[in-house]
Amino acid sequence: MKRRSFLHGLALLPAAPLLGSLIQPAVAQTTATQPVITPLNKPREAWRKLLAQDAYAVLFEENTERPDSSPLNHEERDGTFICAACYLPLFQSENKFDSGTGWPSFTQPIAGHIGTKRDFKLLWPRTEYHCIRCGGHQGHLFNDGPAPRGERWCNNGLALQFIAKGEDLPALRS
Repeated sequence: MKRRSFLHGLALLPAAPLLGSLIQPAVAQTTATQPVITPLNKPREAWRKLLAQDAYAVLFEENTERPDSSPLNHEERDGTFICAACYLPLFQSENKFDSGTGWPSFTQPIAGHIGTKRDFKLLWPRTEYHCIRCGGHQGHLFNDGPAPRGERWCNNGLALQFIAKGEDLPALRS
């Protein structure tokens, strides 16, 4: 460790209790009308066998795909966006919008299907979100979306699959 890095770390020590309180996972809220979703406890190695390498890297190593690389950016049909790992429905097409960022973006998820936590990978806090069922990393939530909610759920296209309206949703993976 370099002396400068050590000194910078010492300067952050007074803020450690505050930072610790910010990185607690958000509690998923459900209502009486929402079914409780049981989390899967599938080992990472099992997911690696089921998914393409790039999808696995996004979902379970929290990588980010290149902007403008997903065909889902241009998906405009009615339907449902599901988790690419466990097939849990996460977003409805009526909540998709073109954010101009290069990633599929949504104004809101399907209630009770997303979990959040604080992410400090870029030093400042961001809200990361993941599939509540398999824990697969989906993207980050920002407060620069359209009215009325002002939310932009910025998703990796590799973490999603699209099922057009009228097509059968696949059975959830177990």
